[in-house]
Amino acid sequence: MFGQLSDQIQSAWQHLRGRSRLTDQNIQNALRDVRTALIEADVALPVVKTIISQIKSKALGHNVLKNLNPEQMLIKIVNEELVEVLGKDTTELDLNSQPPAIILLAGLQGSGKTTSAGKLARLLSQQNKKVLLTSVDVYRPAAIEQLKQLAEQLDIEFFLSSDKNPVGMAKEASIYAKKQFFDVLIIDTAGRLHIDSDMMQEIKELQSSLKPIETLFVVDSMTGQDAAHTAKVFHETLDLTGIILTKTDGDARGGAALSVRFITGKPIKFMGTGEKTHAFETFHPERVASRILGMGDLLSLIEEVEKQTDKASNDKLAKKISKGHGFDLEDFKQQLIQMNQMGGLAAMAGKLPGMNLGANAMTNQVNNKLLDRTLAIINSMTVSERRAPKILNGSRKKRIAKGSGSQIQDITRLLKQHDQMQKMLKKISKPGGMKNIMRGMGDFPGLQKAKNIGKKSDI
Repeated sequence: MFGQLSDQIQSAWQHLRGRSRLTDQNIQNALRDVRTALIEADVALPVVKTIISQIKSKALGHNVLKNLNPEQMLIKIVNEELVEVLGKDTTELDLNSQPPAIILLAGLQGSGKTTSAGKLARLLSQQNKKVLLTSVDVYRPAAIEQLKQLAEQLDIEFFLSSDKNPVGMAKEASIYAKKQFFDVLIIDTAGRLHIDSDMMQEIKELQSSLKPIETLFVVDSMTGQDAAHTAKVFHETLDLTGIILTKTDGDARGGAALSVRFITGKPIKFMGTGEKTHAFETFHPERVASRILGMGDLLSLIEEVEKQTDKASNDKLAKKISKGHGFDLEDFKQQLIQMNQMGGLAAMAGKLPGMNLGANAMTNQVNNKLLDRTLAIINSMTVSERRAPKILNGSRKKRIAKGSGSQIQDITRLLKQHDQMQKMLKKISKPGGMKNIMRGMGDFPGLQKAKNIGKKSDI
């Protein structure tokens, strides 16, 4: 989502390279580019003015610290300001109430409320919460059926009300949830335009009668500056407790995240990162700011790896390699499957320092197609070929290419990649191997920049 914004903000630092201190002139030049980047990212103008004003006041007159050059100094200041605007601290759901804790979802039509309801239910059920889903959307055709089918896929109970009035439906679901000892009740409401006074009055009545502990405003990150106007009306109508940002895996410019948080003053609690139900993350302001500045988000990547990968099979593979046994294509296949579950190569690379491969939907699609093609090639091999790739001669490659819909060159390229990975894993398995590899990555610009900015310093 933040790809374009990230690229343009990073280009602002060129005005500071080779300088010994921050001056009024070089700060003005850099901030002009930052301002342009924010405006083109569709950030609301009041938010842009505040961000630029705060950065300027913090930067002017500061001497460059011993361990930071002017470029790194301004990056540090911009990072702090972005974290401030995005919310500073990670805010968890407040479920501290007498069960069931009611969560009400509100937002515009097409903002992704129904999908978010399912994703949130899945997340809470993984935290050992007994969750009930229900929909009070009586206006959109098949809206209730859509959530019901999603609940069935996730193995989460769905409540179908016999009432026809949204308030009555919600109350009926609440009574059922209480009787059946559910921990959480998630209510998906109808999408409504902020200019539709009748619909806005309806959701106001829903909140008033249910008294939900959480009322979350679901906003499509693709809407940009319009999200600020919508959020303002919803904020004035409802007592919002937080925001869910959806469709952040697309090529949205990122303005919605900065604008909505600033306008409402409410924390962004979650972000949807893909169509699949597991593509749903807790929103960490400091990590998102880090990604915008090209410093990656290694903590989120590590958490995703821990959540999506099979620890038992990974431990088994580690023991196999440590004993000197080869890393065959069967092992390679399992690693690719796990990578696919984490959103593909582009999604992972977008969280690495200095890399922005996950910046837009087009790049994501291309990278994931490559991943699918690689899996198709391996699946077209016999078990013996996967375990001993050296036996792959010309005729075998021709058969595999035909079976996977690829070219012989693609198979040769895959075998070369596998061979390189095997050599790297052999190095890692040796004493001090990982340390030597990391030492070799020391000059990688994104990692170096992240290290320097991460050093303890006071302005």
